[in-house]
Amino acid sequence: MGSEVFWLIPIVGILGGISVAITSIRAGARLRELRIRERIAMIEKGLVPAPEVDPGGFDRAMGRHDLAYSRARRHRSAGITMMGVGFGLMLLITMLSTSARTGLGVGGFLVVLGLACLINSLFESRAPSLPRSEHKSLP
Repeated sequence: MGSEVFWLIPIVGILGGISVAITSIRAGARLRELRIRERIAMIEKGLVPAPEVDPGGFDRAMGRHDLAYSRARRHRSAGITMMGVGFGLMLLITMLSTSARTGLGVGGFLVVLGLACLINSLFESRAPSLPRSEHKSLP
C-alpha cells in the first residue's frame, strides 16, 4: 500500500501542473478576446482607443519610429570606431616599420572604410518609413 501511494504523488503533481497551465492559457486567450472586442466596439462608436488600451501596438509603432534613428546611429558609431582603429594602426605600423607607405596602406584602408560608414549614416532616412502593409490605399 505504501509504494502505491509513493507513485501517485508525482502523477497527481504532474496532472495538477498541466491543468493549471491549460487553465492559464484559456484564461489568457479569453482576456485577449475581450480586449479585442472592447477595442472593436470603441472603433465602431467612432472613438479612438488610447495607447494604454493596446500597449503592445503602441510599443510596436514606437519601435518602427526609432528604427531609422538607430540605423544611422549604428553606422555613425561603427564609422568613428573604424576610423580610430585605422589611425591607430597607421601610427603603429608606421612607427614599427621602415616604410611609411605600409602603415598608410593598412591603416588608410580602415580609415576610408570608417569614413564610408560615417557618410552612410548621413544618408540614412531621418523619417521612419512604414512597411508596405501600413500605407493607406487610395479609394
